[in-house]
Amino acid sequence: MTDYKLTYFDMDGGRAEPVRIAFHAAGIDFDDIRISFSDFGEMRKNFRFTCVPILEIDGTTVTQSNAMCRFVGKKAGLYPEDDLQAMYCDEALGAIEDLLHAIVHTFGLEGDALKEARRNLADGWISVYLEGLKEMLDRGGDYVADNRLTVADLKVSGITRWLMSGQLDHVPTDIVERLAPKLIAHEERVANDPLVLAYYGARG
Repeated sequence: MTDYKLTYFDMDGGRAEPVRIAFHAAGIDFDDIRISFSDFGEMRKNFRFTCVPILEIDGTTVTQSNAMCRFVGKKAGLYPEDDLQAMYCDEALGAIEDLLHAIVHTFGLEGDALKEARRNLADGWISVYLEGLKEMLDRGGDYVADNRLTVADLKVSGITRWLMSGQLDHVPTDIVERLAPKLIAHEERVANDPLVLAYYGARG
């Protein structure tokens, strides 16, 4: 039996959440190793590319959350078999990573520097990516690809929820509603999917 260990921050959400949900949907047991942000500061020098999530498969380490999404998503039936739909799925996964990269660059800033950086993000890249994600839904319908739930939907809905949560200081919580309200309905659809409800129900 294959041994899987997934290491990420001690939080629901973020880059590892679609992988966790896909593991559960596939019925695959895995060690859900959750670390604190303070511990990460000490541990990261030992991680490839100094980042998480990290997936260990029988002791072999793999990085890059999108690679994990595809790998586990296939096992869970949450990744398209059709090449074109798979490309649509990959497009969304990559877009979210690009947006996260832009947002992470504002971490560690304080005061006026943080306010200016986040306002520039909201008016710039966040707005650009919300418009782009809306176009993907216009193309795909209720879902990003394959007319059904995929790992791309899990990742897109996660960023939608985060942008509306108020956790990102100086990013207006109504930015999704103003620019891409279709993403709100998408997030609700994903959150109420039986596979997603079953995962969080199992977590209690």
